[in-house]
Amino acid sequence: MKRYNQFSAYLKNKFGVKVYKITLDAGFSCPNRDGTISDGGCIFCDEGGSFAQTYSNKLSLDEQLREGIKLQSERFKAKKFMSYFQAYSNTYKPVKELEKIYNSALNHPDIVGISIGTRPDCVDDEKIKLISNYTKDYETWLEYGLQSIHNKTLKRINRGHDYECFLRAFEKAKNSGIKVCAHVILGMWETHDEMMQTAKELARIGIDGVKLHQFSALKGTELAKMYERGEIDFETEDEYVSLLCDFLEYLPKETTIHRLAGNGLVSENIAPLWLGKKWECLNKLDKEFERRNSYQGYKVSSEL
Repeated sequence: MKRYNQFSAYLKNKFGVKVYKITLDAGFSCPNRDGTISDGGCIFCDEGGSFAQTYSNKLSLDEQLREGIKLQSERFKAKKFMSYFQAYSNTYKPVKELEKIYNSALNHPDIVGISIGTRPDCVDDEKIKLISNYTKDYETWLEYGLQSIHNKTLKRINRGHDYECFLRAFEKAKNSGIKVCAHVILGMWETHDEMMQTAKELARIGIDGVKLHQFSALKGTELAKMYERGEIDFETEDEYVSLLCDFLEYLPKETTIHRLAGNGLVSENIAPLWLGKKWECLNKLDKEFERRNSYQGYKVSSEL
C-alpha cells in the first residue's frame, strides 16, 4: 500500500484489472513551437515533444494501437488499456480531424479510456464538447501542461500562456464532466514556498489528478544551453524526494497521482545526472513518507 493515491491503483479499483496506457502519436504540433505564439517553444521541451516512444510513430493510429496492445498483453498479460496522446498538443487541430483521430484510438474492445495531453490554450467550447461525448463510455482525461501557478515562472520558461488561461480551460473541462490532470514541474527557480503554493492552489480548485516532473535539461533545448552557461542548477535526488513529499502532503487524498518522476532518455539527458533512476527515486519517496509518518493529504485539513 502506497501513502499516495496512484493513478494505476485508481484504475485497477475501477475496472477490476490493471489498466495500461498505450502511447500514441497522431502527428500533432504545438502553437508554441510552430511560431503561432513564440519562437522556440518552452525552454525544457525537446524535439520529441515529451513523447515516450514505444514503437514506430510512422505507423497509422490503428497500427500503433494494435502494436501497443499486443506488446503490453505479451509483456504484462494486460487485459484493459487507455489510449494516451502524449506528444505535443493533442487538441491542436480542427474538431472534425480530432473526432476521427480520437475515434480511431478507441477502436478496440479492450480500450476503456482515453487521455489527451495538451495545452490549456489549445481547447475551446467545441473541442470540449467533442471530448465530453466520450465520458459516457470511457474513462476520459485531459492533461493540461500547467507547470506552475506563478505567471513569472511561466514567462521565464517561455510557456506562452498564464495561470488564468489554465483556470478557464480547467473550468470548461470540469463543467463538461471531463477529468483534468495538471502537469507540474518542481524547481524552475522557484522557492519552496512558491512550489507549495502551486500544490495548495490545485487542492483549492479540486484538480482531479497531478503529474509531477523534475526540472531537467535535455539535449538541444534552451534549458540545456542555460545550464551550460551556469544560469541554472537542479535539485539532487534527495532534495527532489523531499519536495515530492512536501507537495503531496498538500494534495487531497482523492487527487490521483499520475507520475512522480520521469525515466527520461539517458542518451538525451544533460542534467541532473540522476534523471532516469525512476524506481530508486520512488523507493526513496516511500521511505521518506515512512520516516515522516506522513502521507498524501497530511496537511490538507490543518493548513488549507
